[in-house]
Amino acid sequence: MSGLPPYASTGQRIWYYAFRVICGLIFFFLIAPILTIIPLSFNAEDFFTFTPGMLAFEADAYSLKHYQDFLTSPDWQAALRNSLSIAPVATLLSVSFGTLAAIGLSQDHVPFRRAIMAILISPMIVPLIISAAGMYFFYSRIGLQGTYVGVVLAHAALGIPFVIITVTATLVGFDRSLTRASASMGANPVTTFFKVQMPLILPGVISGGLFAFITSFDEVVVVLFVGSAAQKTLPWQMFIGLREQISPTILAVATILVAISVVLLTVVELLRRRSERLRGMSPG
Repeated sequence: MSGLPPYASTGQRIWYYAFRVICGLIFFFLIAPILTIIPLSFNAEDFFTFTPGMLAFEADAYSLKHYQDFLTSPDWQAALRNSLSIAPVATLLSVSFGTLAAIGLSQDHVPFRRAIMAILISPMIVPLIISAAGMYFFYSRIGLQGTYVGVVLAHAALGIPFVIITVTATLVGFDRSLTRASASMGANPVTTFFKVQMPLILPGVISGGLFAFITSFDEVVVVLFVGSAAQKTLPWQMFIGLREQISPTILAVATILVAISVVLLTVVELLRRRSERLRGMSPG
């Protein structure tokens, strides 16, 4: 059924359908490069283009050898281990500090809240190359440049703004009378936080954590500045593959990363809907 009312004018009808066509074209423009990479990752040849056999949908033209190379290559596996050791720790730090910052900034009595918020989310606004250069000079002065701790702290700094924004959005509909009722019954602030506040803002916390994880897992610019060869992550290995050896395994890794991102973003959307139901903003 059409979403237009029966009394809509001709201009309104034209704009109604034109708007959907424009949105469809924008969506195609954004998604087309990704849709191109996925089938190329199954190319039986070491090419970055579609072969005649692939275009003819011949079975011999498709292969899983690039995925096999990713699973058996020592360089790729070392990069995967580094990513899996850095991203979860950076996410944990981002969630911890970001949640506390969001709760603190949600209090009306905190002075200069807007200025503090602008500073905390500045890593999302400042060009990444500038942040990376600043981290390089700062960490090199304090002895953290080229270390695991330095890379984790750098990624945590990039993830904190996502946690602050999602948790702050969750706190908008939070009923503060619940925390006052908990305090009036003798609960200390820590108990009130974990027993009353955290269960209600948990969808926002998890959503922010997922965004922080994706940011850390996919980030390459900062790790090039702050890290060393010992902290070579998957995006770094992909960058090397594009610059030095043009390995088609990059396409397989990119497809895997896309699949992971889609799963995580689906979880974020489900959590967002759950948060809205908990706050009574949408029907159950």
